[in-house]
Amino acid sequence: MPETAIRTQKLSRRFGNLTAVDGIDLEVAAGQFFGFLGPNGAGKSTTIKMLTGLLAPTSGSMELLGLDFAAHPVEVKRQIGVVPEGMGLLERLTGSEYLQFVGRMYGLDRATTQRRANELLDFMQLADRPKTLIADYSHGMQKKLALAAAVIHGPRILFLDEPFEGVDALAAGALKALLGRMTERGTTIFLTSHVLEIVERLCSHVAIIHKGRLVAQGSLEELRAGISGEVGGKTTLEEIFLSIVGQDGTERPHLEELSWLM
Repeated sequence: MPETAIRTQKLSRRFGNLTAVDGIDLEVAAGQFFGFLGPNGAGKSTTIKMLTGLLAPTSGSMELLGLDFAAHPVEVKRQIGVVPEGMGLLERLTGSEYLQFVGRMYGLDRATTQRRANELLDFMQLADRPKTLIADYSHGMQKKLALAAAVIHGPRILFLDEPFEGVDALAAGALKALLGRMTERGTTIFLTSHVLEIVERLCSHVAIIHKGRLVAQGSLEELRAGISGEVGGKTTLEEIFLSIVGQDGTERPHLEELSWLM
């Protein structure tokens, strides 16, 4: 396996006059649990869509698992898993039917697909409702099923866009347990989340994007040292994030400016 799982060079995406992602150079080592952070509208989801082939870059290049994405799109997609923010599940299927469909789409044989689907449904505590349609799942159940579908083929890179949003503590625990098992076996995980405490607890390395540009990248210890000036400091990820992105009033309104709350 190559030492670098994800590498981008001058990766950009424009929508008309709007530059959503502006020439970012990302590098994620194989086996890392990597957090990708930024305020709303910073370009996080657009970046993930490009890295997973859902959106073509306007310019720049991407290399995943040592393969140029533009030259080997199918081979790359066979080795990655994705949990997009919107999930996009086929809601008129049961959980088992959906996992079997996804497994077969990835080229798994019928017996392997069935076995892995059963194991994942048991692990995610979804096996007790075999005839329930996905449309009738709770939001947390759908998140767990989306993650199960993303890992059924054993991806070498897993992309997660806000996987814990709207998920209760029990469902979040199951998701974290599965992610922990995957990193132990060398899977690279690329996570975006607005819950900085979760990112700080799970991720070893972080990049921060702001207004489409990459403004920080490195291990948590490197970022702490850059803010506090000392190695092994106690600076939290939230403090790092706010220090880098800024608190000049452009990211969130000051409460004192809301006269009707006075």
